[in-house]
Amino acid sequence: MSKTLVQPIGQKRLTNVAVVRLKKHGLRFEIACYKNKVLSWRSRVEKDLDEVLQSHTVYSNVSKGVLAKTKDLVAAFGTDDQTKICLEILEKGELQIAGKERESQFSSQFRDVATIVMQKTINPETQRPYTINMIERLMHEIHFAVDPHSSSKKQALEVIRELQKNFPIKRSPMRLRLTVPGQNLHSLCEKLNEWSATTVSKDESGSQPSVICEMEPGIFRECDALVRNLQGRLEILAMSVHAEGDTQVDQYDDEDISHPPKKSADSVPSRLPQESTDVELQLSEKMQKQTISSGNGNAEEEVKQHKCSTCDAFVGDSKQYRDHFKSEWHKHNLKRKTRQLPPLTAEECLADMEMSDSKSDLQDYSF
Repeated sequence: MSKTLVQPIGQKRLTNVAVVRLKKHGLRFEIACYKNKVLSWRSRVEKDLDEVLQSHTVYSNVSKGVLAKTKDLVAAFGTDDQTKICLEILEKGELQIAGKERESQFSSQFRDVATIVMQKTINPETQRPYTINMIERLMHEIHFAVDPHSSSKKQALEVIRELQKNFPIKRSPMRLRLTVPGQNLHSLCEKLNEWSATTVSKDESGSQPSVICEMEPGIFRECDALVRNLQGRLEILAMSVHAEGDTQVDQYDDEDISHPPKKSADSVPSRLPQESTDVELQLSEKMQKQTISSGNGNAEEEVKQHKCSTCDAFVGDSKQYRDHFKSEWHKHNLKRKTRQLPPLTAEECLADMEMSDSKSDLQDYSF
């Protein structure tokens, strides 16, 4: 008698699955997507929904294959249209990834935000950008947390606003060329003075005089609207302007360091308030605390000597102390300690071990 082979029907195997989860009205809804396609969809690179979704089905648990109930979909989303619900979950849901992958993603985005902040800001005293390590340290001090659903540029602008509340940092100015008719040049110059913009050069030859200036990026839109009202045009020459040239320290000797020269008006902007300079000094002290403390810790570690009670000897710093426990010298003294024998020095231990080796060789060849 032949047996009937029963096979499952209508079962769809999902492979290469990335789960997007959304919690709404106390219920959990999930959709099955292809890996690396969710981020492409959210960044508007991928347009085809079928290339993102494995199926137009809403689950309550993708891994177990449990479908969401229709009454739960209507209660949470107000509709039972699976495609519309999938779109909402795809936009607002949280992509489920492994812990190490999420940590790597956050670390990479944190670095991207710090890089943008470094490119868009300068030190108001030196007119030079801060280093990337200093920016990251400041971001840790204000307890900045990466938002994976927000763009790096938007988060960088928020970080700059937070840093300006506590530290001497400002947006690096933009360099613009403003060209207006001759009769409107005076109005433009008055407005630039009102905005505290720095005029780099002015060309009044011809019927269309131009002004090259540097201004805060926050005034750009207002400036663009003004130039259009004055029937002129605006050109962006540089998005971020930093001080150029290298600082030479070879020319300073001990006398110059002990008696520093007075700063000229050209080296430090005259409009920089004394309060900002004091805050800058506080920042420098605060930023160097960690480096100084770590340096002192290294010096103390070099001076401190650890003593091994088994060998009755000083063996160096922490690393050498740990390596000492793996050495033959320490192991040999441990054996002697179990036999109530006094410890040996490193040279005596080496000689004793050679003696024991030679005795064992004689025993092997004895008749």
